[in-house]
Amino acid sequence: MMTPERERLAEALTIERLHGDGAELYIAERIGALALTGDTVGVARFRAIAAALDRLRRPPARSS
Repeated sequence: MMTPERERLAEALTIERLHGDGAELYIAERIGALALTGDTVGVARFRAIAAALDRLRRPPARSS
């Protein structure tokens, strides 16, 4: 069974594959649309996906 964190990472990876450089815009548009409908759970999910996408795109930390 996947943890919620792994699910968000998988979703972020899928969105990145589908939307490439436009992934952040896609996620922002989804957050906006969900917010307009009052879907706070959906907004929270897509914010978590945005954070996961940020982690995926961040260069790995260098070890000393």
